[in-house]
Amino acid sequence: MVRRLALVAVAFAAAAPSATAAAPVTLLPGITVEPAVQFTLHGPVALQVITAPRPGDANGLYALAPVLAHGTIAGGRDRLTQIERSLSPQATVVGINGDFAAGKSLQPAGILMQNGALEHTPLPLRSSIGIDSSGILHVDRLRFAGTWKGTGQRRPVAGVNETPPKNGVVLFTPAYGAPVPQVAGSAEVVLEPFPAAAPGTDLQATVTAVGSGGGEQIPADGAVLQASGAAAAPLVAEAPVGTQATVRLILGSSWAGVTSALGGGPVLVRGGKAVFRSGESFTSDQVSARDARAAVGQLADGRIVLVTVDGGRPGYSVGMTSFELAQTMVRLGAVTACGVQPGRAVTAAFDGTLLDRPSDPAGEGAIGEALLVEYFGVYAPPPPVPLVNGDPDATAEPLSYKLVRPSTVTAQLIGPDGVARVLESAVAHPPGTYTTSYSTFDAEGQWDWRVTATDDLGRVSTIDRTFRYDTTLRGVAVPWARGSAAVRFVLSRPATVRLKIETVGGIVVRTLPDAALGAGPAELTWDGTIRGGAAAPTGSYVADVSATSEVGTSSLRQIFAFRVAS
Repeated sequence: MVRRLALVAVAFAAAAPSATAAAPVTLLPGITVEPAVQFTLHGPVALQVITAPRPGDANGLYALAPVLAHGTIAGGRDRLTQIERSLSPQATVVGINGDFAAGKSLQPAGILMQNGALEHTPLPLRSSIGIDSSGILHVDRLRFAGTWKGTGQRRPVAGVNETPPKNGVVLFTPAYGAPVPQVAGSAEVVLEPFPAAAPGTDLQATVTAVGSGGGEQIPADGAVLQASGAAAAPLVAEAPVGTQATVRLILGSSWAGVTSALGGGPVLVRGGKAVFRSGESFTSDQVSARDARAAVGQLADGRIVLVTVDGGRPGYSVGMTSFELAQTMVRLGAVTACGVQPGRAVTAAFDGTLLDRPSDPAGEGAIGEALLVEYFGVYAPPPPVPLVNGDPDATAEPLSYKLVRPSTVTAQLIGPDGVARVLESAVAHPPGTYTTSYSTFDAEGQWDWRVTATDDLGRVSTIDRTFRYDTTLRGVAVPWARGSAAVRFVLSRPATVRLKIETVGGIVVRTLPDAALGAGPAELTWDGTIRGGAAAPTGSYVADVSATSEVGTSSLRQIFAFRVAS
């Protein structure tokens, strides 16, 4: 038996994927994305790994929360990029798709909690994902219980913001975003004003109207109880107009501090170990098929990881099974993790820009819910001109930053000499985007664009972005090339120059030996071959020229057309 286990362990190690990863890219202070590729026996697997601070850290500058398309449960679907853009005035966000869609309405299948209010009921046979007020990620299977009471005894509430089951009562809140469903023989009572639907507390309100058959509007400050079948008569009899009604929504005691939640599943990691069989209500194909997948996890230090796995693209990314994703989350350091909807819905985006390659043949598909890391501090995008060198389109640096709350701002450029050039000092601004341009550079090297803001809640945030002012390398040009390509440029000072030839997709096909060149016009020639000596095929390529001088290293890229010599 011992020998057999040892052989199994060796076989598993041999099958374990190797991986390569690009350097993490900073999206926001403390938030990075790291593209990675795992090479498996089934083919390559492309991932995006987003790492963010523990929710609630840094004086509440970060949150992790589900967000509905168009803001309501019945609001339909939208692309993740558009959901993020719609939130831009309130926060800068990065995230992934959320819960599975259920039924013809494609509403969230499982639990939904926002700002401490329960807005949809959990699925007891699937995992629910919760984030509590201290930033801890919970992954549990929950059962919901609810009651309502008018003039009689406490009676059961079957759910929140969903069509009532036969002979059941459901609570509808403004989060539903539409009139209550039309149900033959149903009865409704309108409660107004109604408090936020926080679990574990008595929610009291006055009955202001009674209806039947459904279709009632939900007051913006109220709620509606809808009863079907045999549950309709007790609701009408015990909750007439003017009655004080009490509703209580109950989740497990371990979720007492949870303020945000969404459905998902299956559980992937528990106690730092990958879960092979979750016992949740998923079909074999939903967990064992190699597909695009997404997950959320928490590291031992409290940081959050959001992961998307591209799939359905042989040669680029074949996807993963649910257990393979669980193993990946463990390798990333997750102590707790859970999956969300797989397949065509899988998407990752930052500030309205895609980070992955969705498997939907039509491109980015619409989803009903996103899981987003929200950042409420000052945000500055990367400067659009990475190298200011005096070329016609690179004489000045456009700069900008965004505020989502009233803030006092200090904005400065710190040159390579370490001296700050202050553009704004303790200037009060309302929320919005602010732009400027800088062109009076007096030192060559790396410059730092630094913006610090203190908002009206007293929260301090800082963001740094770098670019170069370096006139060493200018005027990169590549004439139309046949058989070989002459890459021309001008140096203002002696430099060591390296030329790389890449595909438009970023794959390096040839790197020429470094060349020590003096100041003045210069040229390096690519002989039209790739690594190994084979001729490069006809197509478009990119010349990546980098020059290292006493000032530092700067680079420029130029796309060009190449044709094989006839």
